[in-house]
Amino acid sequence: MTDQPAIRRGLEELADGYDAFILDLWGVLHDGLRAYPEAVEALYALKARGKQLLLLSNAPRRTEDLARQMANLGLPEDSYHHLMSSGQDAYVHLRDRPCTWYRELGRRMLHIGPPHDANMREGLDVSVVSDVQFAEFVLNTGPALHATEIGALEPVLRQAADRELPMICANPDIRVMRGDSVELCAGALAKRYQELGGEVRYHGKPYQGIYDSCFQLLGDPDPKRTLAVGDTLHTDIEGANRVGIDSAFVPGGINAGDLGIRMGELPETDRLTALFAREGQSPTHVLPAFRW
Repeated sequence: MTDQPAIRRGLEELADGYDAFILDLWGVLHDGLRAYPEAVEALYALKARGKQLLLLSNAPRRTEDLARQMANLGLPEDSYHHLMSSGQDAYVHLRDRPCTWYRELGRRMLHIGPPHDANMREGLDVSVVSDVQFAEFVLNTGPALHATEIGALEPVLRQAADRELPMICANPDIRVMRGDSVELCAGALAKRYQELGGEVRYHGKPYQGIYDSCFQLLGDPDPKRTLAVGDTLHTDIEGANRVGIDSAFVPGGINAGDLGIRMGELPETDRLTALFAREGQSPTHVLPAFRW
């Protein structure tokens, strides 16, 4: 990571320096409604040059479901090599119980999440309960669809925290863009839960475990020749910084409104510098968009 990120016009300027790419989805490849056409073209351009592409999402759902969703948005499966999600990582841990923390969870699970995350429960040796008083732990995949505030979930979070129920957060993101609007994610609920004294186990960016899974899928590439691309400083860029790989920041994603720009545009340098200082994270490169 350099002190002053390099401004790049597109991936053509930096692709030769990397063999493997770990790419965020929402805010980089699509806007929650449709894929960015330039991003799809860039994926195929990188593949044509022999680069390994792994799409890494903090989506709280399993990869098989995520792949179908991306195809519907205009990101076909042949445009990348590998796919990993925070939801998949959380699901595998709940299914396999690989460590003491998971083995001691119990089997009665309260699931906080929208209906379309139901496949996060399939195939698990758990009993799903609807009353927090009967739960032994909480799986958090986010508030209801289109939620912009915690609102009605506050009482449930308070009850669970009072009972000292451990929470699994399947998406550390605080908020996300859907078209031009901002919606809350599971990370916002987890943050509030911690404020109430609750214990949270996170899966996804920026935590080490998800990157271990990514490097395994990529065949253990040289970290010095691996680039992460994302639009969120406290997940995409912080995660890359934590594991010691280079990163490229796309300012036209979740931060577009704060920076006064649209996708494909670059903000004024002082606004960008102030954002990095405020978040305490700085990337290696800045890209106006994920484009060739």
